[in-house]
Amino acid sequence: MNDKMLQLGQQSEIPQSPEAAQLDRVPNPHTDVEYVARFTCPEFTSICPVTGQPDFATLMIDYVPGQWLVESKSLKLYLTSFRNHGAFHEDCTVAIGKRLVDLLEPKYLRIGGYWYPRGGIPIDVFWQTGEVPANLWLPEQGVAPYRGRG
Repeated sequence: MNDKMLQLGQQSEIPQSPEAAQLDRVPNPHTDVEYVARFTCPEFTSICPVTGQPDFATLMIDYVPGQWLVESKSLKLYLTSFRNHGAFHEDCTVAIGKRLVDLLEPKYLRIGGYWYPRGGIPIDVFWQTGEVPANLWLPEQGVAPYRGRG
């Protein structure tokens, strides 16, 4: 990760894989307060590593920034790079969370992967780095665990 090589404001290709994707970070202008930044990706896709069929999810990423913020265009490109990536739901969700933690060193991060059913079984995956900082408002993610009920 090179803080000076931002993709923002220039033509960027969709990365061929999550490993090849560049995630950029920018300085947090409000390091004096704790707040939650939320990213919602309602159209996340990856590929089942067994069948080769597409898998679909809504991802919710909440984090409490320290010194760094993730640059949103690079995050969009990173998440899009999973479109042709074969991995199980658990691997995709946790790998995204870990990569963001490595990049940002946030005070807290949680990710919810709300996966649509495949073979009749939805697999929702949740991961977080620790306890929510004290006195911080962290709203519910607001995604029903199973969306097939109506």
